Amino acid sequence: MRRFTQFTCVDWSGAKTERPDGIAVATIGPDGPPILISPDPRWSRADVRDWLLQVAATKQNMLIGFDLSMALPFYDAASYFPLWDDSPSDASSLWQLVEGLSSADPHLNVLSFLDHPQASRHFRHSRDHVGDLFTGGTGRLRVVEQYQRETGQANSASCFNLVGAAQVGKSSLTGMRMLHQLNGAIPIWPFDPIPDSGPMIVEIYTTIAALAAGLPKGKSKIRDRDGLETALRALDTALPGKLLQYDDHSTDALITAAWMKNASADKRLWHPPMLTEEIAQKEGWTFGVF
Repeated sequence: MRRFTQFTCVDWSGAKTERPDGIAVATIGPDGPPILISPDPRWSRADVRDWLLQVAATKQNMLIGFDLSMALPFYDAASYFPLWDDSPSDASSLWQLVEGLSSADPHLNVLSFLDHPQASRHFRHSRDHVGDLFTGGTGRLRVVEQYQRETGQANSASCFNLVGAAQVGKSSLTGMRMLHQLNGAIPIWPFDPIPDSGPMIVEIYTTIAALAAGLPKGKSKIRDRDGLETALRALDTALPGKLLQYDDHSTDALITAAWMKNASADKRLWHPPMLTEEIAQKEGWTFGVF
């Protein structure tokens, strides 16, 4: 089984600003504690993309987890965007579509994509602006998201819902722009084969790491030193130095990087029984969901 020597979690953000508060990057090596990689000023989405290209150039054996959905639901309706003739047929084409319609938007935003007359029909944009093809309720879910809910592994949200603090649609769509711009520099599981060496990207869900660290469902966000120490001890991980502030983005990234180090050695997580090649190419999968 492939072995990595560095494990990095990127807590992503879909906020409109150039340098959102919500982006945090933490990494952990073979020994020692997880640490935050903290640029000055704060991370932008473009900064993260450029940093990934540097990782690719140096061929580091790094497993990189992104807290976002790397595709939209397809299987429930046999299409990402039913009734749209230009609806893509696989995830890489979806990334290309989002990038193409948003290329003029600064900071990897996706405002133009969401304003497109066909795309906008599928999203809940606000309480008073709901596309006529939004399915209602929680919104459409990918196979992995529905499976997470059914098995109690996570309470996944729909990327077609753009409303509320728990929405993940904007962060996922901006992430798709970033993935497209990487242009194959780093393989992305499960869309690409696992490389023999060098970096690889996976989709992660920080709540899964939090639950593995012993945090209760519905109370997985940590905003203090004591909570961080308890979680990392549960993951048998050394403790980092004191942080400048204990926001949940930083602690999510630190805990998840530590969890990834442990989870990457579990062969089952690389071969989920429900993950077919067709699902992999159209919807992807969340690493850690089995």
